[in-house]
Amino acid sequence: MTSIRPAPTSTRHTRETALATTILSEGSFDRGDYADELDAAPGNLDVGTRLWFENGRIRVWEVRLQPGERGPFHAHTRRYFWTVVDGGIGRQRTADGTVITREYHVGDTNYSEHSPAEPMIHDFENAGETPIRFVTVELLD
Repeated sequence: MTSIRPAPTSTRHTRETALATTILSEGSFDRGDYADELDAAPGNLDVGTRLWFENGRIRVWEVRLQPGERGPFHAHTRRYFWTVVDGGIGRQRTADGTVITREYHVGDTNYSEHSPAEPMIHDFENAGETPIRFVTVELLD
């Protein structure tokens, strides 16, 4: 039997957002360890590892990371959603110094709203033992 995970109701991605994932750990990290990357992050709008499609309305990205691989800090400046294609353990560090490790399952989906005035800056690391893959869709209008 397939279980359906409820979609989150929040439209802002914050620590309080109810994601359809399991939080394994929460903590903080030393922002100084990533200072150069964090400084460059507002200009890094590559929200995935490969751009699959773009037109005037949407941008479709693949996020694919091997075990131990980390995508750099980048900025989300638009409304977007992601869906897990291949689940695993992911670790995300945000610009405020928070680090959260979650377990992601196939089909988990989240929607967030951001803007150039209120971006969300984070990195993403595969902290598990299997490849992890998401599809992220940015809404451009």
